[in-house]
Amino acid sequence: MSPNPNFISPIAKKKPEILELHGDKRIDNYFWMRDIENPEVTAYLEAENDYANAVMKPTEVLQTQLYEEMLSRIKETDLSVPIRKDDYYYYSRTEEGKAYAIHCRKKGSLDAPEEVLIDENQLAEGEDFFSLGIFAVSPNHQILAYSVDTNGSERYQLYFVNLVDHKFYPETIPDTYYSFAWANDNRTVFYTKIDDANRPFQILSHQLGSSAETDILIHHEPDNSYFLSIGKTRSDAYILLNCGSQITSEVYYLDANQPQETFKLFHPRIHGIEYEIDHHGDCFYIVTNEDAINFKLMKTLVSKSAKENWQLVIPHREDVMLSGISIFANHLVIYERKFGLPRARIQNITTGVENDIQFPEPTYAFFEGANPEFHTNILRFTYTSLITPASVFDYNMDTQERELKKETEVVGGYDKTQYRSEMLTATAEDGSQIPISIVYKQNIQKNGINPLFLTGYGSYGYPYPVSFSSSNLPLLERGIVYAIAHIRGGGEIGRKWYENGKFLNKKNTFTDFITCAEYLIEQNWTSPQNLAISGGSAGGLLMGAVINMRPDLFQAVVADVPFVDVISTIIDTSLPLSAIEWEEWGNPNDKIYYDYIKSYSPYDNVEAKAYPHLLITAGLNDPRVKYWEPAKWTAKLRELKTDNNILLLKTNMGAGHGGASGRYESLKELAFEYAFVFQRLGIEIGEQ
Repeated sequence: MSPNPNFISPIAKKKPEILELHGDKRIDNYFWMRDIENPEVTAYLEAENDYANAVMKPTEVLQTQLYEEMLSRIKETDLSVPIRKDDYYYYSRTEEGKAYAIHCRKKGSLDAPEEVLIDENQLAEGEDFFSLGIFAVSPNHQILAYSVDTNGSERYQLYFVNLVDHKFYPETIPDTYYSFAWANDNRTVFYTKIDDANRPFQILSHQLGSSAETDILIHHEPDNSYFLSIGKTRSDAYILLNCGSQITSEVYYLDANQPQETFKLFHPRIHGIEYEIDHHGDCFYIVTNEDAINFKLMKTLVSKSAKENWQLVIPHREDVMLSGISIFANHLVIYERKFGLPRARIQNITTGVENDIQFPEPTYAFFEGANPEFHTNILRFTYTSLITPASVFDYNMDTQERELKKETEVVGGYDKTQYRSEMLTATAEDGSQIPISIVYKQNIQKNGINPLFLTGYGSYGYPYPVSFSSSNLPLLERGIVYAIAHIRGGGEIGRKWYENGKFLNKKNTFTDFITCAEYLIEQNWTSPQNLAISGGSAGGLLMGAVINMRPDLFQAVVADVPFVDVISTIIDTSLPLSAIEWEEWGNPNDKIYYDYIKSYSPYDNVEAKAYPHLLITAGLNDPRVKYWEPAKWTAKLRELKTDNNILLLKTNMGAGHGGASGRYESLKELAFEYAFVFQRLGIEIGEQ
């Protein structure tokens, strides 16, 4: 279906800007869109929104149906599994008709009266956007620290409330980020401050009841490629200050009982060496990649932290990635990845006896839940797969027994036996085996004409989670096959898998995705006319790259907040994702990287040719991928593409990187995207 000829797509003005580096000139006709103060910019974004809404108007009934369908699957009034810390049980709950969570606790037992700590719905009143950042109760359970963002910029305002009388402390602290730690004196807190580019560049300490202007600067990080964070060990013994770039780490530690003392350096940063530490008894445990691409585990006495005292606990292994550890009083939890799947084993610290946590499905995800108690033999984790809703388990680390505390309810009935999940493998040109997680309804036949929705990410070593979403059911119920391409650049198969998809190997990410699409077509799962693809952020870069390389392979594309103007973004150090990104993509000030990045950067490689149907989204307040990247890309595509396929840009004028806040508005955005895909794949409204 072509756009209605009565709808005239917005045509952006061309104002050529010459960008020159290494003797190479790039002409950017839409560079002017970076100026948000220019009324022409907002006029263009609003015109694109009007055009998108007009083109999608025939799908309004479908959008409503999809929204109501997805909403009907969610238990609107629900309760999280309570988390015990000392004598309190903490939990959150939702209520029908309310977009946000209510945070509560009970003292002594779950039969005790409920105490509401904060109601996000009240905090969000009158706001177009709301996000809760920090939520941290003091060690004595009498004070709550929490932070809020009301425009999507990820610049959080920090508040303190006395939980005894529910009165606020007089101070508020602006421009904070996601990490925070309480000292054990219940008066001293540590928090991260962000700079103009949204980089957490300072750690400060604050005394409750005092003005933020008197806060003490603990650490300032001048290197733009490093982010700071602060946290506390589960043992409650140490505050940890972490300095990290994409490939280098440095950690400082402080006795949590002596918050006025000076942080001590654990080990100085060495370019390319990553490490993290945790505490147990008189030892620190160290996960590091030094001479160990897939990481190894070391330990040392707290009193002898110098590297020459480190002792090997788990050696490096070529076929197993050590993802991390979690330490309890008597147990060490070891997280690993092997053959593309996550796994965990438990070691009794005293006896050394180990046992594996077993998982039943061929492709799945699990992650550690909230485990604030140090002196416990219970590990809480969440297990999920493409057909198994998120299931919270308490696992006895001594007896290996597990108790299902809650499986997320899918309202309206859900029978997982009606669906099938598999792990497939596509072979890249260089012989690399690329995992594909796939789910479909049992009656699906490999007939070559199934509609298929393929997604991927492939950056930062992030393993794409193979998890259940009830919002996928409208796809599966209508015969759409859903697949995830676990391409290089992600972390699914260890560190080498990641490193073979970054820097001068980045194009492997794109060719892997294309290989997966071709494999699914060759194996008669689908056809190019029935294939839709989707990716967000760096996954949006993936979308832009693959449609430049193989536009014929895809029928419809959804690119959410896509990172597409790679060179211009990461060379501008005034932006949040610039210098730190050089260790992911390369520094374009180096001609070798400049030339390579330019050869795949989606915005720089738009050509006069036919492209698939394309829906692009943006967030006006997005601090990670600035709104102008998707806007400029849309304008350039409109200028050059030779087809009559639909091209839409939908900008949320009051949100950031994650789109709309609140569960209802976010579902409406997803319904809009699904309706676009359904329309482009010719799936009728009544098909279910």
